[in-house]
Amino acid sequence: MTCELILGGARSGKSREAERRAEESGLAVTVIATAEALDEEMAARIRRHQADRPAAWRTVEAPVALADTLRREAAPGRCVVVDCLSLWVSNLLVDADHLPPGAGAEELPLFRRERDALLATLPTLRGHIILVANEVGLGLVPETPLGRLFRDEAGRLNQVVAALCSRVVFVAAGLPLVLKQG
Repeated sequence: MTCELILGGARSGKSREAERRAEESGLAVTVIATAEALDEEMAARIRRHQADRPAAWRTVEAPVALADTLRREAAPGRCVVVDCLSLWVSNLLVDADHLPPGAGAEELPLFRRERDALLATLPTLRGHIILVANEVGLGLVPETPLGRLFRDEAGRLNQVVAALCSRVVFVAAGLPLVLKQG
């Protein structure tokens, strides 16, 4: 298996880089989308992303059950793009506003179960896997406890996933910078 992590800020070009890498693979491509169209603006963003992709690429939605979806979709001779891990973390923190002050995401059964499943599944997958995630640690400290929890958990996940991947790229202003090439 080949596993890549592509990190970047908002509108940095990370999805475009993932799509470029998927196309270069020459393999059949499946995009696992983690976003949910909860309002018209997000629905429009999703439609734009879909329109930018080649017509032959399949799209599978997995706002929560990412590990299960990866196990179904990853296979030799296939490329799977997950766009994106950050939205997925956000989806898993849906009940976090009910946590007591100072509590962490470990106390959320859904978050813990799905994150652990993803981390256990990644090393077992076959095919070419490309994961997209926001690098959220370069900005200001979020004002709210939920914002800080999201930033912390997204950052922790990025670190562990980067350790599992053989290639890690940071994208800024549409320019890829290879951080790890294994």
